[in-house]
Amino acid sequence: MINIIFCKNPVSLRDTFFSGQSFRWKKHSDNDSVFVSVMHDTPVVFMQRDSGILRIDSPRETIDGTGVTEWVKNYLSLDIDNSMLFDHDFRNRYPEIMQLVDDFEGLKLLRQDPFETAVTFMCAQGIGMPLIRRQVALLCERFGRPFIVETEGMRHVLYSFPSPDRLAGVPAEALRLCTNNNCRRAVNIRRMAGAVADGKLDFRRLAASGMQIELIREELCRFDGIGPKIADCIALFGLGRFDAFPIDTHVRQYLAGWFGLHRAEMTLTEKNYLRLQGEVRSILKPELAGYAGHLLFHCWRRKVKGLLTA
Repeated sequence: MINIIFCKNPVSLRDTFFSGQSFRWKKHSDNDSVFVSVMHDTPVVFMQRDSGILRIDSPRETIDGTGVTEWVKNYLSLDIDNSMLFDHDFRNRYPEIMQLVDDFEGLKLLRQDPFETAVTFMCAQGIGMPLIRRQVALLCERFGRPFIVETEGMRHVLYSFPSPDRLAGVPAEALRLCTNNNCRRAVNIRRMAGAVADGKLDFRRLAASGMQIELIREELCRFDGIGPKIADCIALFGLGRFDAFPIDTHVRQYLAGWFGLHRAEMTLTEKNYLRLQGEVRSILKPELAGYAGHLLFHCWRRKVKGLLTA
């Protein structure tokens, strides 16, 4: 089925899919406006005609029980106008930063599956984005379901993301091949997957409206392999909590370099991590700090560090 979506505000699929928040989208080698993946066991093709028109091809009428068009609108956070991420005071105080950030006005924060997000970022610790992409692809190839997608004259072999039941039953020795040969990381992912499969870790409960971000972080950090930063990544990218603000090396760099936050240059103990988040929320809109922070993260990597997208 073909679905055409007219966007009220600019959208850049390339910036969105290759900004370090998702690692399962593949770009058509001959057409940089076509992207393919498998979402909730459904193969999908996203085609960008311009910044305001998207074409979505899928063999099914629904994705994860929701009509394709509505699912895409939610997935791409089309309900959020990126021009509202930074308030008037921020724009006046940091015009040079806004000039850089405005080049990425079409980068949307994805509302992703929380289990997939948790596994992905548990795999991602301490490795670069290209390697993360390869590790996640290997995880899906070994333990997911295969799909064939043909588009624009090219045949893609894609794989679904493995279910919690599936990963919980994978021996750590087999899973470590998908975790940069880190056995401890593989064990931690298996245990987390088992908790999801058994209902001991309920992402739907964590995603409920009114759930305090501190309680979400506390619940997630009960699991080995999940610290405050990964918990915030899960909340931001997997639970739709745009107030969650993960802090990694590049975030610390731009907090120090652009905003002069000295705590960003200190040893990042858990106490300093939380205090630094508090300082960030005095600069950015607290309810959208994580969303805005991801744009700043991508902008810093591309414009200041000169790094390619993931």
